Amino acid sequence: MDEASRRKLLKRLRKILGSENVLDDEYIVSIYSRNAAGMSSNALAVVFPSSVEQVSSIVRLAYNENISLYPQGSATELTGSSIPSEGGLVVSFQNMNRIKETSVVDGYVVAEPGVILRELDSHLSQHGYMFPVDPASIRAATVGGAVNTGAGGMRGAKYGTMREWVMGLQVVLPDEEGTVMRIGCRTAKCRQGYDLVRLIVGSEGTLALVTETTLRITPIPENTVTLLGFYEELEDLVNTVVGVKENRLSPYIMEFIDAETVDITIKAGGSRIKGEGHALIVSLDVPPEASSRYAGILRSIMESNNASQIHVAENTDQAEKLGLFDIRRGFHPATVKLAAEASRHSKGRILVYVEDIAVPPSRLAEAIRRIRRTSDEMNIPLSLAGHAGDGNIHPVTWFDTGDPESKERVERWVGEIMRIAVELGGTVSSEHGIGSSKKEGLRMELEAIGGLKALELMRRIKEIFDPKGILNPGKVV
Repeated sequence: MDEASRRKLLKRLRKILGSENVLDDEYIVSIYSRNAAGMSSNALAVVFPSSVEQVSSIVRLAYNENISLYPQGSATELTGSSIPSEGGLVVSFQNMNRIKETSVVDGYVVAEPGVILRELDSHLSQHGYMFPVDPASIRAATVGGAVNTGAGGMRGAKYGTMREWVMGLQVVLPDEEGTVMRIGCRTAKCRQGYDLVRLIVGSEGTLALVTETTLRITPIPENTVTLLGFYEELEDLVNTVVGVKENRLSPYIMEFIDAETVDITIKAGGSRIKGEGHALIVSLDVPPEASSRYAGILRSIMESNNASQIHVAENTDQAEKLGLFDIRRGFHPATVKLAAEASRHSKGRILVYVEDIAVPPSRLAEAIRRIRRTSDEMNIPLSLAGHAGDGNIHPVTWFDTGDPESKERVERWVGEIMRIAVELGGTVSSEHGIGSSKKEGLRMELEAIGGLKALELMRRIKEIFDPKGILNPGKVV
C-alpha cells in the first residue's frame, strides 16, 4: 500500500474509532505483531474497537478496501495464529472487556472477548462458580483468544477444552455489510442445524470476529484431595493413570513431569518438594467428609504401582501449603532459567519453545521415551511435562535466533515430535492450535488417518465465510 492510501485508510479508521484507538507508531505496532513464542511480523496499524458496531464498521471498510484483519486477544498463543502475516490491521479486543451477565440458575456467563480468563474466574468465584478452562497463560489469556484457539489446561482431565464450554457466540462476518450474527443458545440443550458454534471455536480467527461469548459455568469443587508420587519407571506412572481410571475415578487434575525435568526444576529452586524420578500429580474433587477415604484409594493405587515417595493433601489449602504443584508449575520457569544461562554465549535472542501434542494416555510412556531419544540424537535441550489424564505432552526447548543452524535443528525436531504423535495414534496439536507453524503437521496427521479431503472442505468453508480471504490469512489452511 502506498503512503497516500495508508494515510487515507488511517483517517477513515480514526473517524470510526477515534484517534486514540488507531495506532500506527512503528514500535507499538511491532509489540502487537509478536506472540508469546517470539514469532513476529508487522502490520499497517493496530486498532482497538470497543463495541460490536465498531467491529462491524472496521470489517466493512476492510472488505471494501481488501485489507487483511488479524484478530488478537493478548497474543499468548504459540503457533502464530494471532500475528499478522502480510501487513493489514491487527484488531485488538483489549477494550472489549466487560462481563455483561451472569446466571447461576441458568448456568452461563456472557463475556466480551477481551475479558482475561483469571478475571472471569475471580468474578465467578463470588458466586461459588468457575469457568474451568485454565491454560497456563490464564493470567493474561483472554476469552476471545481461548475461543479462537480452542484452549485447554490442567483441568482438562475432567472438563475438556473450550469446545465443551461455549454455548453461544456473537460474531462479525467478513462481508460487505460486516454482518453481525448470533449463533448458539443459553440453554443446555440446543439444536440449530449444523453446529456453527463449534465450527467457530478453534478456527483461530479465520472465519469470523468473535465479539461476545456465552459460556457454560460450573460450581467450584467443595474440596479436592491431591497426591504427588514419584516413580523410577515410566510404565509404573502410566499404570497408575490406568489404575485411577479403572477404579472409576474422574480426576480433577492429573499431571506428569518426567524425571530429568523433575531434577532440573528442583535444582533451580522451583519446588518445596524434593524427590527423584518421574512425578505424577492426581487431584480428585470430593466432599470433605470423604477426603480420607479417597486419599487412601489413591495412595493404594500409587503404592501398588511402585511409587517410591508419596505426598498427600486432603484439601486444597493443604496442597498449596505443602507445595504439591510446585514442580509442575516450576518446570517452565526452570527451563527459562536454563535458557537464560545458555544465552551468555548466544549470537542473538534465546527463544523458549513449547510443543503441544497428545497421544492416547496408554501410550504416554512410549511417547516420552521417543521424544527423549529424538531430542538426544538431535542434541536438543529438553524439559518435559504435561497432562497425563488426556495424554497431552508439552516438550519444551530453546534456540538461539542468531544461530541459523540451531533454529533449523529445532524446526526439524518439531517435525519429528509431531511425527511421533501421529505414529502413536495421537494429534499434532492438543490445545495450542495450528496457526502458521503447524500447517504441515496438520496435513501429515490427516493423511495418516485418511482424512486429507478435510483440508479441501476446510478451504471451501473458509471461502464461504471469508470470500475475499481478508480474515487472518495464512493460518490453519
